[in-house]
Amino acid sequence: MKKRFLVFLGLIGFLLSVVLIPVCRAGMVIEELHRDMEGRMGRVIRYFSEGQFRTDHPEGGVSTIIDFKGDRIVMIDHQSRSYVEIKFSRWEKEVAERLKKSMPEIKPQERRVSVKGTGEKALINGFQTEKVEIRADGELIEENWMTRDVDFREVEKVMERVAKGFSKDFKVEMKEGREIYEKLKSYGIPILIKDYTLTYGLGPINVMEVKKVEKRDLGSEVFLPPAGYQRIIPEAPKK
Repeated sequence: MKKRFLVFLGLIGFLLSVVLIPVCRAGMVIEELHRDMEGRMGRVIRYFSEGQFRTDHPEGGVSTIIDFKGDRIVMIDHQSRSYVEIKFSRWEKEVAERLKKSMPEIKPQERRVSVKGTGEKALINGFQTEKVEIRADGELIEENWMTRDVDFREVEKVMERVAKGFSKDFKVEMKEGREIYEKLKSYGIPILIKDYTLTYGLGPINVMEVKKVEKRDLGSEVFLPPAGYQRIIPEAPKK
């Protein structure tokens, strides 16, 4: 009788761990501030784990989930408690087609880009950083305060995959950004980015700042639509 009871308890424990308790995977959570098109700084929270990527915009009430392995993208509107889910490969293709139609057929002018560390150090939000200047044809366009304090390999994998998709269609347009990205990698990752091109010579303006980085076990529900939300089926594009 006692043996059967122990077997029963073991079976219950197994079911709880497999069925009821969400699967947790090692991941990373990054809290940032970003300047939007209207010039306002807003909070952005990003989640990374094993080829899955989620971005939350708390002020706007929207979230986006990308699952590369599952080839899906989920766009969530928390205000209406609804979401759209489609294949990520299809979304990439549709976005590329829309961008091609909306962008003027003018080839961007190629500029000589240089990335150089200044040796200037600062402690920003708990991260030891170095100031790195980015110049295009000799003109200072951006400064990045870079850190090596955090292992960002999981983040780099995700960003590489996103860039890879669009670089097929926009090789020329993405050439400069790609060159800057490759040259910056040796300095670590940016904690603070200041842009010199938005203020017409009046000094740099903050466009991105990492406030917090946390390694955390992420449950599978982080990369799923919230329970109770309605799925919206998008209409097929008209030919």
